[in-house]
Order: sequence, then structure tokens, then C-alpha cells
Amino acid sequence: MKQIFYHGTILTMKNQQEVDAICVENGVIVKVGKEKDVFTLQDEKTELIDLKGKCMMPSFLDAHSHITSYAQALGIVNLSGAKNFSDIVSLLTTYYQENPNEEVVVGYAYDHNFLEEKKHPTKELLDQIATDIPVMISHASGHMGVVNSKALSLLNITDEVENPEGGLIGKENGKVTGYLEEQCFMQSQRLIKEKTIDQKLMLLQKAIERYLQYGITTIQEGIVKEPEWKLLKEAAERNLLPIDIVGYVDIKQAPDLFLQHSAYRTYQNRFRLGGYKLFLDGSPQGKTAWLTEPYLNSGTYCGYPIYQNEEVYHFVKKAYEEQCQLLTHCNGDAAADQLLATYERLERETKAKEFYRPVMIHAQTVRMDQLERMKKIGMIPSFFVAHTYYWGDVHLHNLGSERARKISPSQSAIQCGLPFTFHQDTPVIEPNMLETVWCAVNRMTKNGIDLKEEKISVYQALEAVTKHVAYQYFEEDQKGTIELGKIADLVVLSANPLEVAKEKIKDIVVERTYKEGRLVYQR
Repeated sequence: MKQIFYHGTILTMKNQQEVDAICVENGVIVKVGKEKDVFTLQDEKTELIDLKGKCMMPSFLDAHSHITSYAQALGIVNLSGAKNFSDIVSLLTTYYQENPNEEVVVGYAYDHNFLEEKKHPTKELLDQIATDIPVMISHASGHMGVVNSKALSLLNITDEVENPEGGLIGKENGKVTGYLEEQCFMQSQRLIKEKTIDQKLMLLQKAIERYLQYGITTIQEGIVKEPEWKLLKEAAERNLLPIDIVGYVDIKQAPDLFLQHSAYRTYQNRFRLGGYKLFLDGSPQGKTAWLTEPYLNSGTYCGYPIYQNEEVYHFVKKAYEEQCQLLTHCNGDAAADQLLATYERLERETKAKEFYRPVMIHAQTVRMDQLERMKKIGMIPSFFVAHTYYWGDVHLHNLGSERARKISPSQSAIQCGLPFTFHQDTPVIEPNMLETVWCAVNRMTKNGIDLKEEKISVYQALEAVTKHVAYQYFEEDQKGTIELGKIADLVVLSANPLEVAKEKIKDIVVERTYKEGRLVYQR
């Protein structure tokens, strides 16, 4: 099958080159250039696709998200629009009344920073929904949440229980409040009733459709344990994946999964395992990220680590010895220091020259000196740059102006000559790449404060969601740019991001998405 795309602006994302037309044959790009040259490949079976003046570019690549969690979220209560505690109760109650046979009521994406009460809900609030079944809600960051009294009982959390390592049980005057952080909250997920495999696959397909609407053709599952593995493997075996999914195995909870399924180090029906995932701290907006300097107006509190140094060394060395990539969640600069020092120690002890492109996920508060150390190691920062808009005002409050203005320091990375990627950590926010580009270019908070110090150009931002992500995945020979021999993963946009006003970039919409030349989404 041969296709010619023409009559539009085509951004190749290779050396800022723009062309008039491209020819695709059997899903691979075979010619790039001017219309008159590309049309020399036309034959009687060629499909001619008129772009009608629209902008085509390589499809977007997801540098970090959680596709299975997003799929699961499509089947529970979205609290992102809640403005106060009353809204939370109303949304959860309505859901429970409409689904009276539910054995657990689950909500997600509330954010105490934006609630009128400016604090987390309590178990007493969630007890208003139900007292005979668990009710649990997760914070927008995914690193904390609140459960009702029934859930606390099932989790064996009482007033006497101490905080475990890497977690926190919220208490007031010695009494549990229902608020849980990090490892404590992660344990509550076991209360959620298991859906059937067919139900899970249906939700997964809905989630994939959402990614396609945003022009994304390579998606990440950022934390694979046994349930995620079974679901994605089943989807692959049933040939249900119209796009590529790359999963990263939880190096703490499922350390043997990667080795047991070594065949999946390459794509099997569009699913592969890319390596391991490790968490070292929490979130800055939730004040659980581990910092070197205290949070503003918080005494000496700097957040906290999840692991001690020797444990981190064990995990990093394991990934290195197995010659696979390691993605590590580090929001705070103290967590970044811990990770960088671990790699530097491993380099000294093993004389290693290659660490298989390790990635620091989020890297929100990394300093210039840390970026320079990352470059020496060959580490890639993947910034959650939309924090500038969604939580920029919160960071100003929690971190102070100097640190908050350097959140997701993309311009500093450019000054270091360090390639970086952007992500949305979906389901934390929608996988909207054009909104992310808008955030990186404008760096404006919800309250209109300009975090201008780390602004970058539109083209640089587009690189961070295309070619640099392909490099992060070791797929730069196949994806990320429009050039000869690469697969035709393409997106058609309503306008050219390089030509519209920077403030209007987020208003651009995806008209069509192609995976290997096949139309997989049309607006």
C-alpha cells in the first residue's frame, strides 16, 4: 500500500526542515520533499491524501504515564472538578446511588490545594457516603489519599500504628484522620475489587482512544506489576493494541518479572518491556518530595526518602547488570542527589561507560549542578512541565519564588546541552501534548504569574514530545522525525504550532492520527 500526503505544511522535526509532501509505503516513509518530486512515485494504486493546508508532523510520543491506571480511572469517580468538601460528597454519593452493588467506592484527582477548605478531607467526610464498605479517594498527584473508617479497619490501621518507612499515616491529636501518604496509601489499593479481564480490556481500549485523540502513538505504562503485566500481555495476545505500549517493571514489587519474560524486551504485538521503574520520593505539591532545603513555612521539614542509600544502590546495580534501562521517580533535589550519587558510585566501582540511558522522571527541582552531573552519566530528565500551570502557584507557596521559578528547568537543561523529554504522568492530568508544549513555552501559572526564567522555544518544546522521546526509548531509528526509512507515525494538526501565537498553542487540535500509515483517529 502506497500513500502520498501533500498540500500542507509538514514539520519533519529534523533540523527544523519543512517539506511539501511525503510518500509512505507499507507503513514506512520512502520519500520526503517537494510535491513534484514525491509524486514521481505515484502509481494507479497510490492513495492521495490532501492535507488541505493543515500541519503534519511526527506523532507525539508519551515519555511517561500510566495507561492502565488511566483506564481504571475511566471506571471510577473523577473529582478533579470538586471545589470543596461538599462537592466531593455529592459526586461520590451520586455514583454510589447509581451503582448500589459496588463493594468499594473510589474517587480520584481531588486536590486539596484547590479546595475551598485548603486541606485534605477526612475519614468522617467519607463516612457520609458509606460506613459498611470502603470509600477511598486519591489525590491528583497519585501519592496520597484519604479512606473512610471501614477501609482503615480493613487495612488494620489504628491510632496505635506507627508510620512505616516511606509512608505516613495522618493523625490529629493521636487519632487517625483517614489521610495516607506514599506507601501507606499504595497499600489501600488492594481493597479495590478486581474487574474481569474483559472489563479491563474494554477500559484499556477506551483509554487508548483518548491517547489517540491527543495524537500519541507510543504510550507508556510507568509501573508494571503482575496485574498490569497480565492485562497488557492479554491485550497484545488478542491483537487489541493499535499503538505501541512500553512498560517498566516495578523493581521493588516485581523484580523477577522482567527476567521471566525476556522475549518482551522487543515488541510482541505492539507491547514490550522497556526496563525497570523505581520511586525515590513523592510530590512537591503534596509536600512529600524530598528536598535539600525545607519547604517554606514548614520549620525544618524537607519531605522524606523512600529508601536508604544502600537499597537504592542495589536497585540501580540490578538494572545495570541486566543491561536494561531504569526510570526513577525523583521530584525533590535531595532525591536527585541520592540517585546521581548512586550512579557515580557505580561508575567508580565498575568503570561503567554505559548505563543504558537512565531517566529521571519529573526532575522538578533539579539544580544546574545536578543537570551537569546527569549529562556526564548519560541520564535523561523527563520533566512534568505542565506543573508550571497546574501547580505553579502552589509551588510558589510551598517552595518560595526562587525554587518555584526553576520548576522543570528546561532552559537550564538546554544550556547544559542535555536532551530532555516532557510528559503528563497521566492520569494525573490528561495526555494533552499540545497543552504541555503551551506550558513549556509560556510558563504561566493559573493565577497569571509568569515563571519566565525557564521558558523555551516552541520548536524545542516539540522536540521534547517527539524526537527526544524516541531517543529515550532507544527508538530514534524508527520514530520521532519524518525521514526516509522511519515508520509513518504521523499527526495532522488544525494549525502549525510554529506559526500561531504562543498563547494559542493549547487551542490547536489533533485532526488525524496515523500509526504506520494507518488512520487510527479522525476528529
